[in-house]
Amino acid sequence: MGLVAVLIYSCGSAKLTPASSLGPVIVEMDLVNVVDDKVMVTIDPAPFSSDKTTFYIPKIVPGTYSLDNYGRYIEGFKALDYKGKELPFERVDDNTWHISNAQELDKVSYWVNDTYDTESEVEEVIFSPAGTNILEGENFMLNLHGFVGYFKDLKEVSYSLQISAPEGLESVTTLNRGTVNVNKPDVEVFEANRYFEVIDNPILYAKPNTETFLVNDIKVTLSVYSPNGVYTASSLKESMEKMMEGQKNFLGDINSTKHYAILLYLSTMEDKDAGGYGALEHHTSTVVVLPEGMPKDRLEEALIDIVSHEFFHIVTPLSVHSEEIRNFDFNDPKMSQHLWMYEGTTEYFANLFQIQQGLISEEEFYKRLMDKVANSSAFDDEMSLTELSKNVLIEPYKDNFVNIYEKGALVNMALDIRLRELSGGEKGVLWLMKELSKKYGEHRPFQDDKLIDEIVGLTYPEIREFFNAHVVGNTPLDYEKFWNKVGLHVVSEMQPTGYFFNGEIPMIDVNAKNPNEVFVREGIVLSSFFKNLGIQGGDILKNIDGTEITLESIRPIIGQSFGWTPEKEINLVVVRDGEEIEVSGQVGRPTIEVKKLVPVEGLTGEQQALRTSWLKG
Repeated sequence: MGLVAVLIYSCGSAKLTPASSLGPVIVEMDLVNVVDDKVMVTIDPAPFSSDKTTFYIPKIVPGTYSLDNYGRYIEGFKALDYKGKELPFERVDDNTWHISNAQELDKVSYWVNDTYDTESEVEEVIFSPAGTNILEGENFMLNLHGFVGYFKDLKEVSYSLQISAPEGLESVTTLNRGTVNVNKPDVEVFEANRYFEVIDNPILYAKPNTETFLVNDIKVTLSVYSPNGVYTASSLKESMEKMMEGQKNFLGDINSTKHYAILLYLSTMEDKDAGGYGALEHHTSTVVVLPEGMPKDRLEEALIDIVSHEFFHIVTPLSVHSEEIRNFDFNDPKMSQHLWMYEGTTEYFANLFQIQQGLISEEEFYKRLMDKVANSSAFDDEMSLTELSKNVLIEPYKDNFVNIYEKGALVNMALDIRLRELSGGEKGVLWLMKELSKKYGEHRPFQDDKLIDEIVGLTYPEIREFFNAHVVGNTPLDYEKFWNKVGLHVVSEMQPTGYFFNGEIPMIDVNAKNPNEVFVREGIVLSSFFKNLGIQGGDILKNIDGTEITLESIRPIIGQSFGWTPEKEINLVVVRDGEEIEVSGQVGRPTIEVKKLVPVEGLTGEQQALRTSWLKG
């Protein structure tokens, strides 16, 4: 029995019952009577037998790697007894309420603000796909961790969500639907076996704009919120269906869900709307946020890359995960040391399946790998990936988190090649994940410090050397060594570029905390324009040809640069380490060094066989 015992009544008598057998906790959400852009939520648990209890709103949720403190968006908290009288409580911090006289507690209620409205106003911004939106009568993005809290020791009881929604809005979610009360036909009911299932199944309420299709035996629902009606689910269905069919063919017999939902929120990019683009994975769904103004070809390309990553999370962490993930503590998190797998393997698969299924060319696949090498170079290459994973919430690890998607994917690439080399092409990372899925699966977690032993036991002794050096250890990968095994090598060439942009990639950026400070980006290859003038990454652009540089003043200069001739003289003032430095010279014809991964000449039969097994599966 937990620290909080609970009392339930049956036929006039009372008995104590373990928390795990109780439920449901009843959650009422009113999306009809929105007040000042806030939603009322009521949480009604079974009776308590103890004097005190604690109520929490999550500080962090799975799939995010920052302390977001969703309780910041809670107002007007009340603890009510069975007569509707308010009980005393103490708000300990943003996310925690201690409630006295818990035996008298009937329910708690509070108002919830949404996060999208405040993204431009707060310092600690919640990533939009993990955030919430309340737009009365039109749209509700219910990442439920921002709305529904939990009582101490009651995370493992069942939940019943009863949601009143405006007429004309359709709900899309993978959460199980319950039986609607005949006396409340307008209230939708959703059921969850435990609190984790509540926050793992977001709900999108919007005007009907959905498409459903089958990928083998998985039903996929695509729901699109496009505020200005620019995009429909039907216009995006074909590319999503083709992509997910390729993913399912790649995965083969891995099948851990029968229903998957893609909840696409398209932002106007205006003030008080979502500005963080990307996605947050859940076990059987994903929330995607992208700009509504993107051209269709670019939107589809972004969706393919983003959704393919998120869908592969049905392999890990859904089918293969540690105890830290299974028993995730939303307010005192213990992080797993295996982000190299949860995010790195997933990101690797999101690219590998596209080459294996013929969705991209070999040249494009090689380019993506080289892009990841370049992106990874901006981070600490001697940081242990397991140490980074365990300590991702604190510095200096926090600042290196994004490298999990870059170096994490590259480590999986190297592991894949090594496994195929040792097995004569028969076994790779996908084979490994299938074997781990068979042993563990959705309901059986592994011990965090035993996983590498398990992998070595399934494969070869040499794989322990790989992990000791490149995952647990801090030895950087020698990419050339692994690419040589499959008959590839790196060549450099100079390509034309822009003065301030390399294609769509900017070489300058704006300080998020000071929009009037424009600087040259660090950790990327700079063009000859910057190099010839002696400008370095991190330099702040103070003045160009007599114009003081701000976000507004740099825009017309960028526009003018498209008409510059190589002979144009330019004068710049930059700030470096607090000192102003003046430089001048001709702008020249800008070029940039590009490193390409290409096949070697005189490919051996062994190299060809290994490359074929790697790229074709």
